[in-house]
Amino acid sequence: MIQTENTAIVLRHVNYRDNDRMVTLLSPTRGRIDAIIRNCRKPKSHNLNSGELFALGDYMLHENGGHITVTSVRLIETFYPLRSDYDRLTCGIYLLNLAEAAAEPEQPDQELFMLLLHTLSRLTFSDQEWKPLLAGFLLHFSACQGFKPRLNHCVFCGKRLVEEEPVFFDSEEGGAVCEACRRRKDQVPLSPEQLRWMRMALETGSAGWVNTPEASAPFILLRKYVEQRLGRRIRSAAMLPE
Repeated sequence: MIQTENTAIVLRHVNYRDNDRMVTLLSPTRGRIDAIIRNCRKPKSHNLNSGELFALGDYMLHENGGHITVTSVRLIETFYPLRSDYDRLTCGIYLLNLAEAAAEPEQPDQELFMLLLHTLSRLTFSDQEWKPLLAGFLLHFSACQGFKPRLNHCVFCGKRLVEEEPVFFDSEEGGAVCEACRRRKDQVPLSPEQLRWMRMALETGSAGWVNTPEASAPFILLRKYVEQRLGRRIRSAAMLPE
């Protein structure tokens, strides 16, 4: 029997029996953790909010025979304001689904954890437009998962790309393409503003996401790219606002 404390965010939950809940947690030191919280659905339970989506806390875990039980939680944040804005709530669920698709059990992922935490905080507590915010998340998500798009040189011929010339994006090859190398209709045009923003956002981090015009952040392109690279469709994407 092992007792450990893990800071984590609840990515998913499923009700179990009368009052219990199965949860999937994302920990910076252990990656994905599947655990059960007993009696958390009772109205007077001390763990009532700790099994909700988005909950951030220090989870005390009891491990025995391959099963993990949450015995207590020091709740840090619930991101409750998301629940009063349907569009932002849907965006938040999409972020959780992406993190769950990428996280692996017992594989530390500090970068993914901090990226998720930072983006949820901005989504909840700032008035920043959601599309540039999610586009920035997707860019950095692709980088921390090992498939950062190549944006400075053509992925086929290696030519340095300049904003004044036509540039396209090839999801299969994972980067930008010059006009001379464009061969397929699914190679999507990138405007000079979009190319400039993607480069800046990757170089500056989240500082490059602030006050971004929606047209400069190619959210749809990046969403399709990330889901293609993950090899799965994120079902909550269909619920995202237009």
